[in-house]
Amino acid sequence: MLYFAFALLFIAFLFFWQSNRQRKSAGLPGGHVIYTDTHGWNKVEKPLFYAALELTGKPDYLIEKNGQIIPVEVKSGRAPNAPYDSHIYQLASYCLLVEKTYKKRPPYGIIHYETRDFAVEYTRELEASLLDLLAEMKRDERKKDVHRSHEQASRCRGCGFRDVCDESIA
Repeated sequence: MLYFAFALLFIAFLFFWQSNRQRKSAGLPGGHVIYTDTHGWNKVEKPLFYAALELTGKPDYLIEKNGQIIPVEVKSGRAPNAPYDSHIYQLASYCLLVEKTYKKRPPYGIIHYETRDFAVEYTRELEASLLDLLAEMKRDERKKDVHRSHEQASRCRGCGFRDVCDESIA
């Protein structure tokens, strides 16, 4: 009977160790996963939505830790020296959506790259910059002519408007 108890304890330890390894490899901090959009854990959650800005998003994870909700965005590939601006704004959008949906302002969010994580502080300045960017995007939506905003062929190759764009460089 004692051997059986030790075997069960050992198996429980293995499960705990494996789940901890999976959590760390996904870039998740300690805490309780309350939302996931990775298809690997549960059914896919419905998107977060903020009607006033017509903003919709599906963060990869939302972690509840010490009464705070932290969005985590997982990116494939090696980490850059600093997170890309587009990734920072995507994460800031999730922070805004969390604040409006759960009535809790995240102090930060996490961008997880293959080889490194970045904690991005969700400051009032970042929020203001995000709101300016969203307003600019709304203005561009109404324009007939919106010009390319970059000089990167790789971005053009991945663009859904590539076939109808007169400014494509790919």
